[in-house]
Amino acid sequence: MSASDRRITIGAAHLTPESLRAAADWLAHGGVVAYPTDTYYGLAVDAGSAAAVAALFDLKGRDPSMAMPLIAASREQVEARIGPLTGGSALLADTFWPGPLSLILDAPSWIVPAVHGGLGTVAVRVPADPIARALSAAWGSPITATSANRSGAPPASDAAMLVWLAADSRVFILDGGATPGGQPSTLVDARSTEWRCLRAGAIAWDRVLTSR
Repeated sequence: MSASDRRITIGAAHLTPESLRAAADWLAHGGVVAYPTDTYYGLAVDAGSAAAVAALFDLKGRDPSMAMPLIAASREQVEARIGPLTGGSALLADTFWPGPLSLILDAPSWIVPAVHGGLGTVAVRVPADPIARALSAAWGSPITATSANRSGAPPASDAAMLVWLAADSRVFILDGGATPGGQPSTLVDARSTEWRCLRAGAIAWDRVLTSR
């Protein structure tokens, strides 16, 4: 398949299950999909496929011990595929999703251990970008959301920055135009009564705490 056949230009106004079928099929066959989020472009694979996850690490030149975050279509999808949200996790999801806040949750057995670096937990969020949510919905499960760049290189805020990916036959590109960029998602572990900020980001920690 040529590079042009592995690329779709899509806008939020034209999102339908049919418009994303090719990307979902690509994931089903172990491929990598580059897609826009509410920060930068991300790379999606089937988080339950060891071969697909290995291909993603290879594509990025990423240390296999480094965990990858996930995004989901909705809170309902998170609870159906990862597990029920309770306590602080439920409160933060209700307050900040869709948006740039990632929650640390216990990883279910179907997720390949390489996704979470063997830690047994995953970082997941529901993004504000409708294309990212629609891709997760079309796939039917949370997808990886590692940044669409070689490890150590700047993140991509526009599909025009994905030339290196377009040349790789493993990659399908959803071109949604420019993304907002900015800070990464704030990473929070609220599984106990002592909430912890594991990474500062787009949502200030003080704002997270005032939601209690």
